[in-house]
Amino acid sequence: MKFRVWTLILIPFLLFCALPVGAVEKEERSWQDETIYFLMIDRFSNGDNSNDFKVDVKDPKAYHGGDFQGVMDELDYIQEMGFTAIWLTPVFDNQDMGYHGYWINDFYNTEEHFGTIDEFKELVKEAHKRDIKVILDFVVNHTGTEHEFAQDPEKADWFHEEKEITNWSDQEELENGWIYGLPDLNQENPEVRDYLIDAAKWWITETDIDGYRLDTVKHVPKSFWTEFSKEVKSVKDDFYLLGEVWAEDPEYIADYAETGIDGFVDYPLNDHLRTAFAEPDQSLHWLFQTWENNKQIYEQPYLLGTFMDNHDTVRFTRDAILKNQHPGPRWRMALSYLYTVPGIPIVYYGSEIALDGGEDPDNRKQMDFRTDKELIEYITKLGEVRNELPSLTRGSMELLNEDQGMALYKRVYEDETSIVALNNTSETQTVVLTEEDIPADMELRGLLNGDLVRSDNDGNYTIVTDREEAEVYVLAEKTGINFTHIAIMIGIIVAFIAFLFIVKKRSKQNEPETN
Repeated sequence: MKFRVWTLILIPFLLFCALPVGAVEKEERSWQDETIYFLMIDRFSNGDNSNDFKVDVKDPKAYHGGDFQGVMDELDYIQEMGFTAIWLTPVFDNQDMGYHGYWINDFYNTEEHFGTIDEFKELVKEAHKRDIKVILDFVVNHTGTEHEFAQDPEKADWFHEEKEITNWSDQEELENGWIYGLPDLNQENPEVRDYLIDAAKWWITETDIDGYRLDTVKHVPKSFWTEFSKEVKSVKDDFYLLGEVWAEDPEYIADYAETGIDGFVDYPLNDHLRTAFAEPDQSLHWLFQTWENNKQIYEQPYLLGTFMDNHDTVRFTRDAILKNQHPGPRWRMALSYLYTVPGIPIVYYGSEIALDGGEDPDNRKQMDFRTDKELIEYITKLGEVRNELPSLTRGSMELLNEDQGMALYKRVYEDETSIVALNNTSETQTVVLTEEDIPADMELRGLLNGDLVRSDNDGNYTIVTDREEAEVYVLAEKTGINFTHIAIMIGIIVAFIAFLFIVKKRSKQNEPETN
């Protein structure tokens, strides 16, 4: 019995000793360390058939049955891929056919197709158990056409005059005009302002969510966003606001940072991303130039949300198909970039299976959990590496080499240095780094594919990367054969065999005798 106890104590002790030298306690996670999985509730997973009324999976504009229970059922799936936050489309009660959540009928109730408020609270609770943060899509620009306020003559001053936007370059029209026939809320009215802010604060207090993705930011006055940001952040520490300012000019987007919105969905970068990765042998220059520009333009460039596609755009898979490319390698290259550069990666549900889709609503197809897992495994590995290396989320960014799709860049945070090799070309590429790039007499340890590169006698590092492949290296001291590590592992194996032997021997002694 004593031997068994000591063996059980010895094994975890030896495993602890086998951890890499230099492993330190990780710093408290901040928003720039997150990786966001964005899902449309109705199209993700149907976990509760009892709320499947007026559901028609053959109609791309009808409800398809996805709900809170379905999201809860797949939280482990999301976590195992390495995602640390989820962004959900609006959960509020919507009018008929409002499967997407943006035609709100009631800011204080959940959509009955999705589930009850208690089920949503349970979803947030279950996500938090897995250390997953929850971002909720919040709409203040408009309501659905059937909202009771829009039907109430006494609340006519709650809305702007019914007039569609015709000049999208006119800021006054952007803030006062109607979009797609939806009643445009008048945030200059103090009653409207207070109602929307109170609702936003209520959801934080009531459900413990961690952030808002703010819809149609440029269609709402900055004065409102300033007060909104101040009020909602007073409810919960480190509450994150991600703004959607759909514009090509980053300086126009950055102006909204003055209101207290933390980060923005980086639409200008998205244009370059889709061009660079839809096919191989394309220059990546503008991706790195955009980062250099963002550093100068944004107060908090590390809090920008980077993405390949979303519910308002054509699926990136469609871009690859139109270029006669296999989507898998295209996605691997694109995500390798997103996961290893500054910014918060936002991955739209279905990207992990290269889901195809054209214009809305074709880009909002049902998720399929029964498809090939190769890309999922790659994303999982990327997630592990990103979550392990603070240099990838907090480090400086320096481009070392870029030539028509072959790029090497360096990320440095405190005493950690990462080198990312990204070969988005159709041929194997060789790049030599010198002492000017990284110190000599060290080695680069690959974390994605297990590659190992040591400096030669001249202090140079020769990095060879296969076509359409990426590697994330960590700079470390040179190592030979680690005899200590080998001895420890042998000790673990011997102890485990001895433990099994004792257990087997004890079990035989305890067997009842038979005649």
